[in-house]
Amino acid sequence: MNMSEFDDAYDDQQRIRGAILETPISELPLRDPILVSATSTVADAVKSMNDHHTGCVLVGREGKLIGIFTERDVLTKDFFRADSHTVAVESVMTKNPETLEADDSIAFALNKMSVGGYRHIPIIQGGRPVGVLSVRDIVDFLVDLFPEDVLNLPPSPSNAITNSIDGG
Repeated sequence: MNMSEFDDAYDDQQRIRGAILETPISELPLRDPILVSATSTVADAVKSMNDHHTGCVLVGREGKLIGIFTERDVLTKDFFRADSHTVAVESVMTKNPETLEADDSIAFALNKMSVGGYRHIPIIQGGRPVGVLSVRDIVDFLVDLFPEDVLNLPPSPSNAITNSIDGG
């Protein structure tokens, strides 16, 4: 019996669902966490984010995670005053952030990030930060599930079909 395109779509849906539900975060190529001390200044934390091209730094004390400072904090908290070079990152960070462990599934991470509105979430092991998961990491994972579909997209989707003779 021949499979229809509907059967193929169902198989793809099951494959994708299985990959998201069963793949642990540890299988993603996570970046090492950028750590700053709780006593570091906000200016130093922002410089670290810029130097490492990342949207967050983890804040630690004695090797333990105590907070996260993100680009959203930079935009929403009022600390760029004359004394911004003396304000400790500890005073403006998000204390006791939500975390994940490396063996948690991507589905669990997606749920936690969606419900909490997080773009970055620390990955810990034994209370110590070992990585940072970002929305971009998950998007890259999802793109890898559709390599042919994504790689075969036209360079400019707006010009793909509508500007051709056969386009609508």
